[in-house]
Amino acid sequence: MPIMINSNLMTIEDLADYLKVTRRTIYDWLKHNKIPALKLVGQWRFKKEKIDDWLEGQSQQH
Repeated sequence: MPIMINSNLMTIEDLADYLKVTRRTIYDWLKHNKIPALKLVGQWRFKKEKIDDWLEGQSQQH
């Protein structure tokens, strides 16, 4: 049985829903390299663990 490496990856829509922000906000963060992301086959994907770590870092800066 193949291992599903993409099972913990979120799409832009998933991430926008998870963070309660708009897709436009996500694209803006991507444009300015503000958020950890992977580009797979021309599509952005986000690891939940990396996003959670990034959020933790953001909250410690303020």
